[in-house]
Amino acid sequence: MDKMKHHGSCHCGAVQFEFLAPADAPVTICNCSICGLSAYQHIFVPKSDLNFTRGQDVLTEYRFETKQAVHMFCKTCGIKPLYQPRSHPDQWSVNLRCVISDTLSPKERIEFDGQNWEASITGLREKT
Repeated sequence: MDKMKHHGSCHCGAVQFEFLAPADAPVTICNCSICGLSAYQHIFVPKSDLNFTRGQDVLTEYRFETKQAVHMFCKTCGIKPLYQPRSHPDQWSVNLRCVISDTLSPKERIEFDGQNWEASITGLREKT
């Protein structure tokens, strides 16, 4: 799969980043408590393929339960454009809804049962 450059941002633009991913990278939809409430849609990106262009210092983090996932929110507008997931510790999870433009068109939608994380994680890691 050929990677291309995509751009992402929070709502107010204080946090901006660019990343490399295939145009048809799969999107993962999780039903855990935080993803379900925020309608977060995951695009997993290796850490080396993401670069902050503005505002990394404007992010604040939130951790819950196991404290392993680092959810990062813009201090100004409150949007979570990306985070460091427990499921993929060597990657970022970029929120598809925060990608600026139509450069990403996921062809595959992966449903993940985050409400039963421990029982479901092996299957997710095999797909992404």
